[in-house]
Amino acid sequence: MRDLLRFVDPNSEMKTFGGKTVVLGGDFRQILPVVPKGTRQDIVSSAINSSYLWDSCKVLRLTKNLKTSSVHNGAGRHYKSLLTGLPISAMESWVGGMTDSQRLKYLITCRAILAPTLDVVNAVNEYMTELHNAESRSYYSSDAVCKADGDNGILGDVHTPEFLNSIRVSALPNHTLNLKTGSPVMLMRKIDHSLGLCNGTRLIITKLADHVIEGELLISPNKGTKVLIPRMSMSPSDPRLPFKFQRRQFPLMLSYAMTINKSQGQTLTHVGLILKKPVFVHGQLYVAASRVNNQDGLKILIVKDSSSTTTSTTNVVYHEVFNNL
Repeated sequence: MRDLLRFVDPNSEMKTFGGKTVVLGGDFRQILPVVPKGTRQDIVSSAINSSYLWDSCKVLRLTKNLKTSSVHNGAGRHYKSLLTGLPISAMESWVGGMTDSQRLKYLITCRAILAPTLDVVNAVNEYMTELHNAESRSYYSSDAVCKADGDNGILGDVHTPEFLNSIRVSALPNHTLNLKTGSPVMLMRKIDHSLGLCNGTRLIITKLADHVIEGELLISPNKGTKVLIPRMSMSPSDPRLPFKFQRRQFPLMLSYAMTINKSQGQTLTHVGLILKKPVFVHGQLYVAASRVNNQDGLKILIVKDSSSTTTSTTNVVYHEVFNNL
């Protein structure tokens, strides 16, 4: 019987993936691979359907949207919940205000504020944490230039600790982390996959200590489990930085608000989308709008300039990415 289950394809070395069946999942309406400082063509070219492997793929289409059941969150659809003139303070109370701890855990699990850029997310997180009255602590990172062969410490002399502390880049915690017990945070590094401690995991802080932070997982299958988060040494992968440096800090960021990119894959009941700046790449608006499982769970603040709002925004779509689907 064992011999019958064995199969050897003499032509396997000439086939893609050795002739094995590989399933790729994705939605080309969502955000394409991120190419720092990349042009539109660079981004489209990085998608799998621009690869030579695409000719070996067979496209299968899902026809039923299980997330939204009777509501279809297609790109370009008009939402009756689209609002303007909604201030951040009103959006804060709508997606979940500072109430008792059990209700706060529930609200954080199923609601979120989204924005296209990290600077807006940081501003909203700072605003929200000011409203939260609880035990607080500030944690400061230790930053240093990575020693490269032959630099003789020159970069270390040029890039002072104060300069390194001021750097804010995606996928790296800030130099100063102002945290409070009961605040929601997002993990920025993979620590323990078996516990669900992966990049993007959301927790709520339960204790703040000198060398470790205790947090409670908010999402199943380990929902309610308390875990300890240590400091870690991290280096940014942003190619726009002309040098390498290392930051030792807790791999956490506040997550009252998060970037649209970080929200991919999540299903929420309420989303407050803040567009102080318009979306700027393919699929961002679609991803933000399709996080909710009902159209009444979406509120959007579109800011025209510093003094007024508007009722429309641009939906960025790279139509060429659909050419060979």
